[in-house]
Amino acid sequence: MRVILADDATLLREGLVRLLAEEGHQVLAAVGDAPSLLSEVDRHRPDVAVVDVRMPPTHTDDGLRAALEIRQRFPEVGVLVLSQYVEKRYAVELLTGDSARVGYLLKDRVVQVDEFLDALQRVAGGGVAFDPEVVRRLLSSGDRDPLADLTPRERDVLEQMAQGCTNAGVAAHLHISQSAVEKHANAIFDKLDLPRTTGYSRRVLAVLHYLESASA
Repeated sequence: MRVILADDATLLREGLVRLLAEEGHQVLAAVGDAPSLLSEVDRHRPDVAVVDVRMPPTHTDDGLRAALEIRQRFPEVGVLVLSQYVEKRYAVELLTGDSARVGYLLKDRVVQVDEFLDALQRVAGGGVAFDPEVVRRLLSSGDRDPLADLTPRERDVLEQMAQGCTNAGVAAHLHISQSAVEKHANAIFDKLDLPRTTGYSRRVLAVLHYLESASA
């Protein structure tokens, strides 16, 4: 896997460089600010860019805005965002449009090496990888739950889907059969009134609907 890292915390950045190199991945560049990130992505077109949220020049949301620009300019490049915070508006915006090749992890998750590497692999492979805590916080916001018609089990299934799990992964996490997952998923799609239109993934539309409703 060809990776570009962007984080202004030198120790974390260098630690990730060593980790990825030990796992056999090629780190094309490791930078500490948003402009350099955009320049290196334009130059190398990596499989994945791992991006911190708060970086120079303003130390606010530069990294997240750069991630969104990468999504717009280089849709073939996966983006895995790392943050100490759940930026709700940006998490939803990252999923808007083509929802493939994107992830959002809290930095605490990086210390769990297997989970970080799994998320990176999923994003590079065209999937999504959302930290469970990010999903929980997104889904717990708001005074009214627009998804109130979903049963508790259906909400559990949709949360796992929002984390990028396949049906097999959902089944394993929730200790149910894959056929049960498929049944719950179809019920979710129907309750959210998602179309069976060729060219659209009902699964992706369900996740988008879930996250957009939570951030409203």
